[in-house]
Amino acid sequence: MVVSSREGPGARRLLLSLLLAAWATGRGQVHYSVPEEAKHGTFVGRIAQDLGLELAELVPRLFRVASKGRRGLLEVNLQNGILFVNSRIDREELCGRSAVCSIHLEVVVDKPLQVFHVEVEVKDINDNPPVFHGSQKILSILESRLPDSQFPLEGATDVDIGANAFLTYRLTPSDYFSLNVISKNDKNKLILLVLKKSLDREEIREHSLLLTATDGGKPELTGSMKLLIKVLDVNDNAPEFQQSIYEVSLRENAINWTSVIKLNASDADEGVNQEITYHFSNDISFRVTEMFTIILNTGEILLKGNLDYEEITSYKIVVEASDNGTPQMRGHCTVLVNVLDVNDNVPEVSITSLSLPVREDAPLNTVIALISVSDRDSGVNGQVTCTLIPNISFKLLSTFKNYYSLVLDSSLDHESESTYVLLVTARDGGSPSLTATASVSVEVADVNDNAPTFPQPEYTVFVKENNLPGSHIFTVSARDADAQENALVSYSLVERRVGERALSSYVSVHAESGKVYALQPLDHEELELLQFQVSAHDAGFPPLGSNVTLQVFVLDENDNAPALLPPGSGGAGGAVSELVPRSVGAGHVVAKVRAVDADSGYNAWLSYELLPAAGGLRSLFRVGLYSGEVSTTRALDETDAPRQRLLVLVKDHGEPPLAATATVLVSLVESGQALKTPSRALSGAVSPEAALVDVNVYLIIAICAVSSLLVLTLLLYTALRCSAPPPEGGCSPGKPMLVCSSAVGSWSYSQQRRQRVCSGEGPSKTDLMAFSPSLPPGVNMAERNELSEANADLSCNVSPI
Repeated sequence: MVVSSREGPGARRLLLSLLLAAWATGRGQVHYSVPEEAKHGTFVGRIAQDLGLELAELVPRLFRVASKGRRGLLEVNLQNGILFVNSRIDREELCGRSAVCSIHLEVVVDKPLQVFHVEVEVKDINDNPPVFHGSQKILSILESRLPDSQFPLEGATDVDIGANAFLTYRLTPSDYFSLNVISKNDKNKLILLVLKKSLDREEIREHSLLLTATDGGKPELTGSMKLLIKVLDVNDNAPEFQQSIYEVSLRENAINWTSVIKLNASDADEGVNQEITYHFSNDISFRVTEMFTIILNTGEILLKGNLDYEEITSYKIVVEASDNGTPQMRGHCTVLVNVLDVNDNVPEVSITSLSLPVREDAPLNTVIALISVSDRDSGVNGQVTCTLIPNISFKLLSTFKNYYSLVLDSSLDHESESTYVLLVTARDGGSPSLTATASVSVEVADVNDNAPTFPQPEYTVFVKENNLPGSHIFTVSARDADAQENALVSYSLVERRVGERALSSYVSVHAESGKVYALQPLDHEELELLQFQVSAHDAGFPPLGSNVTLQVFVLDENDNAPALLPPGSGGAGGAVSELVPRSVGAGHVVAKVRAVDADSGYNAWLSYELLPAAGGLRSLFRVGLYSGEVSTTRALDETDAPRQRLLVLVKDHGEPPLAATATVLVSLVESGQALKTPSRALSGAVSPEAALVDVNVYLIIAICAVSSLLVLTLLLYTALRCSAPPPEGGCSPGKPMLVCSSAVGSWSYSQQRRQRVCSGEGPSKTDLMAFSPSLPPGVNMAERNELSEANADLSCNVSPI
């Protein structure tokens, strides 16, 4: 705002002109203009509307404005989206005498991130009057000077620009003097005081004039300087230069004591009045005397300071040539020194980070940082280009003039690279070019994109039955490639129904260590295989997980004693009662003891032994070691007691072995009284040689059968595992598998029914156990005969696994 001094007291007129906002062509930049010295709250433009943003979005999307080095001058009202003046804007303080003065704003909104560039041009107003170097200037002029003689005057300066700095001069009316202004260019004007007619010192000794400078602003401002002209009465020829104005150019990197120009003035007088000395005018600025010096006798101007084009682009030097006459006479000339720019300023790089750290799942073209570059040089020396090293995963995008955005160019992976150190290089167009670098450290934030993984998808565990409650049976371990909480793994059971009970009633898993515990003693006779899954989940959001399958085989222990089956013919107390004719011969089978064992394998392999009779008498009977058949050892006679009580010990092969005792009551009757002849009586008459042949045949048959069954079972197991989908809704009972007897005797039918227990996933497993067909030592020929009879039946044990 400018207050016109021509108006009456208190009358003020506002000299502000606001230009409407317009889109700048070419780059989509919003351009506004505002006059300097505008009041607080002055409207600049509807920035939200011009940028295509809704008013309701400004606060949620974190609308913000940043300006490099111009903080607080302009602000945005987030309620109406209007850009307004926040504090005093002084164009001369902001940009000096630059022809164009602009404030560059960066407007940033999030969700999604957008960056806009806004340029606000500060318009000059006529708020600075012309100013002379001093309030008064004294000139000494010889009375002998001829009319039309000219005397240079120091002009006024105006820190405004354009028409506001265009100065015109006027001199108070005088019969002796007038004013002549020579315009070299817009910046430099030569002001000459012209003598209109000859002076007469005896008539007028001094002339007092007022020199007024008026600028071209509206309203116009003025400045004045008093001229006091003293008329001298002596030397009538002053030194004269060949030119009134000299113009030279000098590079800003010129070394000290470089010759700028050598002046040569001449004087028409003779003698001492012709001897000339050179010196700077008293009106020149202090800057000139700091940078230059002149040799008194030769008129050569030398550089004595360091030039800087970025600080001052030209110097105006007024040189006086004085003779030695009395009075001394002076000639004047002006030397204009133009400073030429050289590439002596390194580019400057400024980085503003916006989105650090960067999530590894950030989309392409995500803006990571804003980069601005500048160079104080001019022309090509001030033209800056930016490059990025290494040019991997990120790239630079030029947004406006010397502004760049660092954006994501390819997908990130925290597990492969967690930190990128990027080097931004700014290079100007000078020769040689100068560079500046700035580093940006981009940290990649982890997201939960990796599920925990187990070393293998399935584990097989063997546990003996009758374990202690809470005993540790296995440890699962999963690894997560993520970081921090995303890699924190916890374990849990995949709950299933095991028969009528929950899986969690059998086993548990420690959530942190992955240790699997058996919560209760396991029973091989109840569960042969417990199959379930353990799940591993990380602590990310959302959590990711994977499963591993555990097959727990419950190994049998000898914890079940042999159990006698009910007798075929009734006997008191479960004893076997048989009627035997006295006419039978040796080897006649009189009874068969049947027993089962709930265990498996050797623990269920039963053998039979006849306990010695009381008194140590030799028994009339013997029992088959593995068949349990009670037969006579000799022919019966009349002397044998009619009632025989036999005790048969049934024992398994476990460690330690368990046993049970069976009672066989044999009643000897006459042949006619026999109710039934044992069907197996004739078989006992087979010769030992034939029995041995039968044993060998049966051994071969048993070995081949067991081997074939093993190969078939393995092939079936492999095919089921590879092709059959797991049944849904728990486990169905497995198909029965024949566990055939070997040459050592038949395995007793240990169970009527077994149940396979699993988690409901995966194909049914078949477990086949084969035993060595070798005979135990000490088996005589009769026992071998019994073995062959037992193997002839190939009695098989049906056991669902």
